[in-house]
Parts: sequence; C-alpha cells; structure tokens
Amino acid sequence: MKSFGFSNSALDVESYRRELADPAAGGYAAFEGWVRNHNEGLAVTRLEYEAFEALANKEGERIVEEAIRRFGIIKAACVHRVGSLAIGDMAVWVGVSSRHRAEAFAACRFIIDEVKHRVPIWKKEHYVSGDSGWVNCERCAEHGDATTGDRRQATGQSDACANHHHPSSLACSLQPVACSLPDYSRQITLREVGETGQQKLRAARVLVIGAGGLGVPVLNYLAGAGVGTLGIAESDTLDASNLHRQPLYSLGDVGQPKAQLAARRLQALNPEVHIHTHPRIDAHNALQLLSGYDLVVECSDNFATKFLVNDAAVKARKPAIFASVYQYEGQLQVYRAEPDSACLRCLWPDATRDGLVGNCAEAGVLGPVPGVLGTLQALEALKLLLNLPGQLRNEMVLIDLLTLEQRKLRTPHRADCQHDAREIDVPARDLEVTLTNLAAATGYALIDVRELREVREAPIAAASRHIPLAVLLADASTLDPERKYLLICARGARSKAAAEHLRSHGFPHAYSLSGGLAGLGQGIPE
Repeated sequence: MKSFGFSNSALDVESYRRELADPAAGGYAAFEGWVRNHNEGLAVTRLEYEAFEALANKEGERIVEEAIRRFGIIKAACVHRVGSLAIGDMAVWVGVSSRHRAEAFAACRFIIDEVKHRVPIWKKEHYVSGDSGWVNCERCAEHGDATTGDRRQATGQSDACANHHHPSSLACSLQPVACSLPDYSRQITLREVGETGQQKLRAARVLVIGAGGLGVPVLNYLAGAGVGTLGIAESDTLDASNLHRQPLYSLGDVGQPKAQLAARRLQALNPEVHIHTHPRIDAHNALQLLSGYDLVVECSDNFATKFLVNDAAVKARKPAIFASVYQYEGQLQVYRAEPDSACLRCLWPDATRDGLVGNCAEAGVLGPVPGVLGTLQALEALKLLLNLPGQLRNEMVLIDLLTLEQRKLRTPHRADCQHDAREIDVPARDLEVTLTNLAAATGYALIDVRELREVREAPIAAASRHIPLAVLLADASTLDPERKYLLICARGARSKAAAEHLRSHGFPHAYSLSGGLAGLGQGIPE
C-alpha cells in the first residue's frame, strides 16, 4: 500500500487497516471524513473531488514521511476519494500505527491538518437549489471532520479557483505551482506568532465592511496572513476614480461589483482562505451578519454604516475596528467587546450625519492616506486575533499624514452608554427621491445646499433658493414646516443629511435628491 494515494471507488478501510498492522505496534489511530448533507446553511446533494495528482501524490507522500520522522511512528497512510460522492460516502481516510497511542493520535492529526493545507485537491458542492461551486485547494478536514465540516464556499457562486475556471483548466494543468499554498514562515518565525498563532489565524473569521480605500489593504493583509475566513460586505461597483487608492483592482474592472472583484483577487493571492461576499449590510441584517464572525473591521466611507456596525457589534458582543479619513488625516479606534470598552457612541451619543463632513469624493484624498489607515486596521486585527501586545484599549489614534504627527486620545467608556439595550435604528425609507431631471420635481420647493463656489461653477437655474448646508443646519426658521422641500447637492450625501436634520426638527416633508446632481438621468421619479 502506498503511503498516500487516491481512489475512484469506495474506500476499503479494512484492507488499509490490515496493511498498517505490525506486531510492534501497540497503538492505532484512524480518521474518517464523510460527506454530509449541508454546508454553511446550504443543503448539499453530492460532492465531486478532483486533484492535480502528479503534484498531490508527491506532497502527500512527503507529509506522511514527515509524520513518521516527527512522531516516531511505525506506519501511516492516507487515501482520498476523487470523482462523484454521495451523502454519507467516505471522502478521506488516515491511519497510523505506532508503539504507543499518544504518538498515533498526534501523527494522525498532523497528517489531516497538513493534507488539508498543502495538497491541491478541489471539491465541487452540488446544492438542492441547483447551484454548484468549485472550491480550490480543498481542505480535507476541519477540526476533526472532513469535506463536510469544511466551511469553504465558492467565491460568488462558482468561481473559487485562482484563475476562475474548473480546476482541470489549462492554466491549472500547466501551472501547478499557481495552485500551491502560501508560505507563512516569515510571520511564524516571530516568537509571538509561531505555529500556534498561525493555527489561530486559520480558525479566525473576520468580516470586512467595505472594499474601498480602507478595505483593500485590510483584505490584502488579512488574506496574506492566512486568516481562515474573510467576509466582504460591499454593494458598490468599481469606478475609475477609485483606482488611485484601491490597487487591488484594475482599469479593466471598472463597472463590475467590488465584492466579487475583491474575492477573486484574494482567492488568487491565497487559495487557502474561505471568502464569502455579502451584497449589503443594513439595519435588517447587521446582527445576523456579525454573528457569523469573530471580528469586524469597519471600512466604509459613511457615518450611517459606521454607527450601524458599532451598534450591532455592541449588541452581538463582537470586537470592531474603526477608521476614517479626511483629506490628509485619519483616526483609528477599537471596540473590544469588553464591559469597560468604549464604543463610538461613548464619544458621539448621537450618530454623526453623513454629508456634514466631506467624503473622499467631495473633499479629495491622496491614495496612501486610506492605505495607511487600512494597514493599521489590519495590524490591529492581527494583534487582536493573536493576542499580541500593544493593542488599543479605550484610545483613539489621530494621524496627520502631511506632518507625520500622531496623537493618542483617551476614550473612556461612558457609564450611561446604553445603546446596546435599544433596537438598531431603521432609516426612513421615503427620505430620498429619484428623478431623471429637475423639471420633474413638481410640487417641491428646491433648495441647493452646496457651497457658493460650487454654485458658481455649476448653477442650478431651477433651484428656488441657495442655502449652504452649514447655514441651514444653524437656522431653518425661514422655511415653512408645511411645504415640501427637495434638497440638492453634488452627490446626495449633504442633501440627505440636511433632509434628516429638517425631519428631526419638525419638517415632515423634507426630501433629498438621490445621487445629487451627479445622479440625474439615472432613474425615474418615485
């Protein structure tokens, strides 16, 4: 019997066991991985396995040889199924005989884990819904249960291989090295990380909210470090103006969904990582979404999402890492999900409205600025997952990237911060109005809340009044609470903030032009 191999038919466990029998062996341990009928909440009907056998056999034999040397065992073997498997079929078998039971158990686990992470095997899951998905570089076991217990899911619905094709595609067949697994030796060498730390990263589940200027470095570094499961919550498509600060993407990707783009790039970077994409995070799904992860890294570019994630993290008792950028400056804060840990509302009890501070599109940004802040978020995430020293605790870091000045401010937990006891706010659904042109805004009094410079550069002839946002927020006494107002800005963020402010101050008929002037011609009247 070979020490490692594949089988196209049912595994003959009894014959394998007899091959390992030895009069000198007093201990014997075996592992069996079976196909189960579900994965990540999806009902599974059957599985298919394929392997790059020329490479897989050599790597598998090398793993068994390492186990024999390391644990002093007598014999060991591993057999993995290929082809189509039904529910209940055995997908993988590992057996070890040794002089004593402890060595047998340890060697068996070693072989399972190493095959899982080093051998190029692909799994295709077939679901009751009719969908299916290939999983590149299949991990044949997960903490004692194989295939089955594997949490990996195809990126999107089907493209998990690094080159987005079936594993038998020409690219994979001719370039097996492209499907090999990453080398973590440089970080494992660190005394504070080691093999134990790497196993912690493999077991970790991190949700990243946003795949833009902050999210790109976070995703890159966490995937590169070997974090086992990454979730990407992102609803935007790629715009050409994103590329100078989001180098995960390329010009040819413009117009495509960022979440799917990011997932494919990260899968190519590290086929070992489980990647799940989520089309949105909102008040209706935030708690459920966070419950499936150990840690959330908030990388959005708007306050509404940041406070939503903050509130959900506090209620779900999940640590969260926040960062924000304004032109050349940035700030970083960590909520640690501990009783005395400060959250965003300990500093700002009332959520800051979007539009009051310019985002990257309106205020401008140099690409490395969010890159630096996102990198710091990734570092804080790894410090949390590995329990490294120097973690932020009730502190906010402020950085000026022009002067390279840095300050730490104490952010103590506020004893009367009880927002975890209240329901997550659901925003008003009728706040925004979508129009093809301003001539369709019949029945509304139009108010332009842009700055004077913007109005001069691009005047709106139809606007009945120009009231800059700061002026409107300070004094709305000249407006009639009974009238219908449509507030307008460049892209819709400031006008939405103004409409929210007016609604909260007795103006029930205040509305915002969805998408602002940039969005005209992209929709129909509501």
